[in-house]
Amino acid sequence: MEIKELTKAEEEVMQILWRLKKAFIKEILEKFDEPKPAYSTVSTMIRILLEKGFVNYKVYGRTYQYFPVISKDDYRKSQMSSFVKDYFSNSYQKMVSFFAREDSITIKDMEEIMEMLKRDRKIKK
Repeated sequence: MEIKELTKAEEEVMQILWRLKKAFIKEILEKFDEPKPAYSTVSTMIRILLEKGFVNYKVYGRTYQYFPVISKDDYRKSQMSSFVKDYFSNSYQKMVSFFAREDSITIKDMEEIMEMLKRDRKIKK
């Protein structure tokens, strides 16, 4: 299943919902920094997220409690894959090389990444 890309506003709502696990619009609104968006704005974002398949809801009388359908980890994987495909010819090697050349990543960082990869591969085996 292809995971659609979120706009910045949609992602902000999803970040809150991922943290809360389930919430009513009022609870989502409370987690925004000042100045808080209007209730109707958050409601519209939730409707869009429903259409995109990111959230679902449970009905309690006349109110709706929303919860994520797509996990934060699945969204992150999808976005990283698209990023690497679009900007680095689908090569993680080219991506790491780019960051190394830009001094965005140190040799120590790369060594730590290699150790993490080795540990993760041992765990998967």
